[in-house]
Amino acid sequence: MEKVRFAVVGVYSIAKRHIEGIHNNKQAELIAVCDIVEEYAKKCAEDNGLDKYYLDYDQMLADGGFDCVVICTPDQVHAEQAVKALNAGYHVLCEKPLAMKVEDVAAIVEAAKKSNKKFMVGQVCRKTPSFIAAKQLVDAGEIGDLFFVESEYAHNYDIINDIGGWRRDPVNLRYPIVGGGCHAMDLLRWIAGDPTEVFCYANHVALPHWPVDDCYIAVMKYPNNVIGKVMTSIGCHRPYTMRTVLYGTKGTIIVDNTSPSMKLYRQISYSRTGGDPSPRYVETDLPVSTNNHNMTAEIKDMCDVILNDAPIECDVIQGANTVAVCQAAVKSAATGQPCVPEYFSW
Repeated sequence: MEKVRFAVVGVYSIAKRHIEGIHNNKQAELIAVCDIVEEYAKKCAEDNGLDKYYLDYDQMLADGGFDCVVICTPDQVHAEQAVKALNAGYHVLCEKPLAMKVEDVAAIVEAAKKSNKKFMVGQVCRKTPSFIAAKQLVDAGEIGDLFFVESEYAHNYDIINDIGGWRRDPVNLRYPIVGGGCHAMDLLRWIAGDPTEVFCYANHVALPHWPVDDCYIAVMKYPNNVIGKVMTSIGCHRPYTMRTVLYGTKGTIIVDNTSPSMKLYRQISYSRTGGDPSPRYVETDLPVSTNNHNMTAEIKDMCDVILNDAPIECDVIQGANTVAVCQAAVKSAATGQPCVPEYFSW
């Protein structure tokens, strides 16, 4: 196999970034597109030089001619579509979150085990240049040992064009800390490890017309005596951001996914006898790319995984365990009690 042939389902929004990534990669080729809205499917096919499009996902899987399915549909249908693709013998790249419910996540994990196919979850913070740079600094010991980490998913969903209202479905609930906050949760898992305990508060004030709580504050215990916090808001009035701060014993990193630079603070001296007793710091502005939806990198990695059997950084278990932490936060907010995430493994 010289190229990976891709089929994309759900072509309205984020799929455009995935399709761009396919076109940017000489080892990738777009073969098929599918959407239940014919207007979107037809235009996508025309824009990408395809003479055919699908409205029926099952028919696309049956017709085949491709190697990997890219799932860009609403979160609530990820499980059904992922399991079908795996059972039909295809590799899968699934947008985050892997699924909304623990039982759906379990079904995907089981199908992935049985199929022996490659499965990647698109937790794109792992491909965001600023966050990659921040993790590299932490791993290199530039700020010493971590002791506190925090991130946020700050957005205003009321101004998003929500096709079909899937984000605010009153029956198939999309909890914001799972659907959007999984970005921040996965980022901190990637940097600090798997939380051992989660406690969460939530309220329903900013978007009272939505069927779910719109603001969450989750506090986590991480390995190595690190503590952390994730704030998720889908009704805040500020520009979209994922501001993240990583505190270490020798320095601090302040970084987000929308700024062209990140700040690194490192202690250089500390006077304990006489003079100014305050710590002295070097503040460094490090330039970074703002490519915060780097699906081109995801497609590149998926091709390498399929063609060269490369390891998958964010595989089905990684995606599942991010949902496990998010669901522990939902449960804690509902019960008022700390929760231990129910992690998955091979």
